Amino acid sequence: MNALTKNDIPKGQTREEVKSRKKFIIDFYAKWNAEHPDKQIYNNNLQEFINVRFLSIQETAEHASLRYESTLAVTYLTEIMTFATKVKEDKSNQNKKNQKQFKKILIMEYEKENFGKIKMTVGVLKSDENKIQYCITAI
Repeated sequence: MNALTKNDIPKGQTREEVKSRKKFIIDFYAKWNAEHPDKQIYNNNLQEFINVRFLSIQETAEHASLRYESTLAVTYLTEIMTFATKVKEDKSNQNKKNQKQFKKILIMEYEKENFGKIKMTVGVLKSDENKIQYCITAI
């Protein structure tokens, strides 16, 4: 996490602090994408690749920025994508614009030592059944 450190994440709930956390998440994904040009990680539980797309960054930044713990959880992205296990499968919410492209949503969890449970939502595309990391939040 070279330039970005966990100390850079504001802990408060002011509008500025939430905005700062959102920027932290977007910057984190930019660095992650540069380090992972194929933008995917193999998940041991699903035995398939999970892809990171613009939607992943958009949704995670929107939701995870609301809480310090969720913003911090994003910094474990590679680990979460590799080791999270599926706990539930749902239909996608076709009333939500960002979920229209998915035929189903997978709820996955990862227990991070000295942190706690982290939830990763994964969308399964209607077109080709590719798995897309949709959102990450601390539970």
